[in-house]
Amino acid sequence: MVSVTKKSQVIKPTGNKKLTSRQTARKKSVSQTKKVVTPIKIVTRAGKDYIAAVGRRKSVIARVRLFSRGSGQIIINNVSPVEYFSWPEYVNTALQPLFLLGLQNTLDLKIKVTGGGKAGQAVAVRHGIARALVLLNEDYRKQLRPSGFLTRDARVKERKKPGLKRARRAPQFSKR
Repeated sequence: MVSVTKKSQVIKPTGNKKLTSRQTARKKSVSQTKKVVTPIKIVTRAGKDYIAAVGRRKSVIARVRLFSRGSGQIIINNVSPVEYFSWPEYVNTALQPLFLLGLQNTLDLKIKVTGGGKAGQAVAVRHGIARALVLLNEDYRKQLRPSGFLTRDARVKERKKPGLKRARRAPQFSKR
């Protein structure tokens, strides 16, 4: 006989009967909730060492490669940030973590961005750069966390509902 509580799904054997394989698997999955910290992975390709990180915002994905020994060269989709974003506000937004830490002339960055618009891409690049900097040096977290650069902005467009014009916009009511 086995009793299962509804809220936590913990299995407690109450008799001498053995648990089935499904019940033991559920018991193991409930007990294995410890967070595993993975070590920093430095990737080596073509003789260059870099730290890889991913930044996201809405439907944008920014893949950031941070080269620790560099001269401050930043490339976004094979062009400079000024050419790519064309608006100074977007360039400043994307490179905020580097300016905050004063590392704009010491690190090389190669970034690939896909999806979304330019504003979302700038925020995704900022998120990816901040994550890569934390992998480079854990002490940077103390400066980047209060500024909000390590927090992923999870707001995405809500799906359209049936019978409505958009997610929540109802058709205009006509009395006659």
